[in-house]
Amino acid sequence: GAPSCSGSRSHPFEFERGRSESSGDEDDDDEDDEEEEVEEEEMEGDARARFGTDDGELDSDDDRERMINLTELTPYILCSICKGYFIDATTITECLHTFCKSCIVRHFYYSNRCPKCNIVVHQTQPLYNIRLDRQLQDIVYKLVVNLEEREKKQMHDFYKERGLEVPKPAVPQPVPPSRGRPRKVLGSVFRIPPELDISILLEFIGANEGTGNFKPLEKKFVRVSGEATIGHVEKFLRRKMDLDPACQVDIICGDHLLEHYQTLREIRQVIGESAVQDGLLVLHYGLVVSPL
Repeated sequence: GAPSCSGSRSHPFEFERGRSESSGDEDDDDEDDEEEEVEEEEMEGDARARFGTDDGELDSDDDRERMINLTELTPYILCSICKGYFIDATTITECLHTFCKSCIVRHFYYSNRCPKCNIVVHQTQPLYNIRLDRQLQDIVYKLVVNLEEREKKQMHDFYKERGLEVPKPAVPQPVPPSRGRPRKVLGSVFRIPPELDISILLEFIGANEGTGNFKPLEKKFVRVSGEATIGHVEKFLRRKMDLDPACQVDIICGDHLLEHYQTLREIRQVIGESAVQDGLLVLHYGLVVSPL
C-alpha cells in the first residue's frame, strides 16, 4: 500500500538526504572551523594590540623592569653633614630631614636647629624630637653592597682596639599577652644620661668698650654634669662667641661673682633656689677688657 511504498521510498531519500546533509554538515563544520580560527586570530590580535605585544614581542616582567643606577638614588641616601651613606638613619620629627645618628647628635651639642632647613627643633632638648628610621636604613643597606658588613667590622675593631666589650645587638623582649585592647607604648629613642644632671641658662649682661666684635650666643640653654666648673663654662663661651684672649669673661650667679674652680653642683647647693628659675641654674656673664 501507500504507506509501505512511501516508507520504502523514504529510506533512500532520507539516506541521500542524510548523505547530502552530512556532506553539507562537513562543509559547514569546515566553514565553522575557519570562522573559529579567524575569530581566534582576531581575538589574539586584539589582545596583542591591547597589551602591546604585536610582532611577537612578549610582555614579560623583565621587559617591565628598569635598571636604576645607584647614582640616581644617592641624593636620597646621603647624610648632608658627613656626606656619607646613612648609618643609623635618624629623622627629625619637626621637619622630617634625615641624618646619621652620630652626626645629628653631635650637631645638637652646639645648636638646636636643623642643619638643613634651620628650623628650631626644640628650645632646650632637640634630642627629644628625633627618631630612628629603621626602614630607610634597611633600604640603604640593600642598595649599597657590603655597607652593613663594613660598619659592623669597623665597630668591632673600634671596641677591640680600646679593650672594650663589643655591644651586642638589642633583642626585642617578648610582650606578655594582656586582656583587652593592646596599648601602644611610646618612648623616646634617646635618653639623657643621668650624669648630665644640671641645666643652665646663660644670660648676657653686656660688654664694655674695647671688647671688639663677637658672635652672640645662639644656644643659651645647656645641660651639663654637676661636676663641671665655671672654668668649663667660660671655655664654652669663648669657643662659641669667638672671643679674643684679651677679653675677660665674668660669670655671676645672683649677687655672687663666681670663681673658676667652683662646680655647678656646689653653686646650686650654696646659693639655693634663688639661683634657679624653672629648674634652670641661671648664670649671667659679661665681657670686659683685661687691664694691661
